[in-house]
Amino acid sequence: MLAFAGLALGVAAASPAHAQDVAASEAAQRAALIAALPADAAKRVFGMIAKPNAGPPRSIGGYAKGCIGGAAPLPQEGLNWQAMRPARNRAWGQPALIAAIEHLAASLPEGWPGLLIGDMGQPRGGPMVTGHASHQIGLDADIWLTPMPAGRLSLAERENLPARSVVAAGGNDVDQAAWGPQYRKLIEAVARLPDLARMFVNPAIKRALCREAGTDRDWLRKVRPWWGHDDHFHMRLACPPGQPLCQDQDPPPPGDGCGKELDWWFTEEAKHPKPGPPEKPLLVSQLPPECAAVAVAPPAQ
Repeated sequence: MLAFAGLALGVAAASPAHAQDVAASEAAQRAALIAALPADAAKRVFGMIAKPNAGPPRSIGGYAKGCIGGAAPLPQEGLNWQAMRPARNRAWGQPALIAAIEHLAASLPEGWPGLLIGDMGQPRGGPMVTGHASHQIGLDADIWLTPMPAGRLSLAERENLPARSVVAAGGNDVDQAAWGPQYRKLIEAVARLPDLARMFVNPAIKRALCREAGTDRDWLRKVRPWWGHDDHFHMRLACPPGQPLCQDQDPPPPGDGCGKELDWWFTEEAKHPKPGPPEKPLLVSQLPPECAAVAVAPPAQ
């Protein structure tokens, strides 16, 4: 066993004290969960690492079972984006992911003023204690379905502002009071990124996209329905060239995904899946072997 030591959306602006309380509450929750895990649990080991290791970027393993060496940070803000929940320290990834976000922010469709970036990955990737099964190899990012406001969000607001759902009660369609053409345009722009492997949206959002897309529908193939994702979408890049340890997924099946496979998501089976037995914590030794070395390598200076 290895040893491892006023946004204009009807939401009131967060006070600095309140934001600190939210960040502290999340940190306390993560600390409690980490303390209950075995010392060699991958969530514990990678969740306690605050900095990346040195060296070139390397995605190791698969999106839901791996790690990243030499991760790059997303700047906390740019011309058309801001990173949300900075206290989580989950704004790390492959340089290709950083470049894709910057490219998207620089070429946003009309009607979308800027991006609010949610969780990407931890400093060395790996499993997270809360929130995600994937986001482990530096190629996943969540982007909020809340437009960036004209005025820059303060640090307090970025820690505390809630993301806004665009799905109606019951989950069968989008909320028409929140939804508009700019949402389809944004999601289509992401789906057309050349390095995108797939992206995940709520089934109700996929239903709206299927209804609103024109005759050029090939981009819909990469937009996949998944549970949750009502207030953000999840973009996932393919493994970059020259990354032999990175494991791509099989590509999405042919077609626009708007037929029977989408209908299933609105059945009782999909809406209320039966819970399975609790899973045992994944251990570092169960990740690709290279991840153990990534976990204990000296931090980058």
